[in-house]
Amino acid sequence: MSAVDGARAAQLLIELIRLRTQQPGADGTAGDERGFCDALVPRLLPHAPDELAIVDAPRGGGGPGAYLYARWGTPTRVINAHVDTVPANDGWTRDPWAGTLKGDRVYGLGACDTKGAIAAAIIALGRGRPRDAALLFSGDEEHGTASVAHFLASPRARGLRAAIVCEPTARVAGVAHRGVLAYRARLRGTGGHSSKADHEPRPIATLARLAVALDDLGRARLTDGAPGMLGLCMNVARLAGGVAFNVIPAEATLHFSVRPWPGFDRAGWDAELGALVRGVDPAIELTCDVDHAPFGCLDEAAVRPLVAAAARRITHLDFWTEAALYDAAGIAAVVIGPGDIAQAHAPDEFVTVDDLAWAVDLYASVLAGPA
Repeated sequence: MSAVDGARAAQLLIELIRLRTQQPGADGTAGDERGFCDALVPRLLPHAPDELAIVDAPRGGGGPGAYLYARWGTPTRVINAHVDTVPANDGWTRDPWAGTLKGDRVYGLGACDTKGAIAAAIIALGRGRPRDAALLFSGDEEHGTASVAHFLASPRARGLRAAIVCEPTARVAGVAHRGVLAYRARLRGTGGHSSKADHEPRPIATLARLAVALDDLGRARLTDGAPGMLGLCMNVARLAGGVAFNVIPAEATLHFSVRPWPGFDRAGWDAELGALVRGVDPAIELTCDVDHAPFGCLDEAAVRPLVAAAARRITHLDFWTEAALYDAAGIAAVVIGPGDIAQAHAPDEFVTVDDLAWAVDLYASVLAGPA
């Protein structure tokens, strides 16, 4: 690894952290994905890409978004890192957007998730002209999947056989991970004075029974799943409704989620869940708010040579990534990048300079292609 390239990547990362790209938080303030992409253009032009384009792609939650695409030759491989971040979490002891280097760590919002990967990929271009490869810096990963979905539906994705999806993986390569199914169960009643509660619908109590039934289902299926991914990860997350002790709630809402594994029987699950909900109360309205498919690399032989020399091991991951979208589009994908998921979304997020140097080596090798 080159200490010089690690230092260069660290300096560039500091500049990228200062360009705010956060998804809207409680105050509604959103960062500027398009402005971030614009700022990368002068960094990429000296490397003479055959095509350099910024594409507008509205965010899944609404509002403007964008991605930047650069190609050299006719790409068979793409390195994809997302430009957006979550809002700054509580508990930061330093300015999340200042970008600071202390010792071997670069601190800042998005340092490891995933602006460090963007910085490393750009510095890697200094190692030589890429051969039939592309860079994709995409938005909307932390809220939806608008940018990558837009790219994969475009002619630019044709001919791709492999994708490096950049996420903080502590130097392991992920070739499988769970999906995410998040649900909202809603039950309406009539509401009214609590003196009539014995004879009126009880939305909160009914959904509480559903919550217990869901938890029991999760406990009953702790041994179901794929190797290393056992259990539904049933999470009964929130039960809301009601305004006061003497008012019968007019409605209530229950939020819950599961994380399916590769090979999950989705049709069977839909039938089982539907029967469970109807068994509690047929009037419950069930909505799936998040539907992210699980990921299992469709062609490990296509991606292993790209990462084997750099990865500590090739394994499954515990968190969802947009590799699942590449998989669904028929493109073999592997997830690997600098930093650790334990730092992502956390106060005082950081990535080490040593990890950045490692990532420069990895991405330079991917961009260079087969020897």
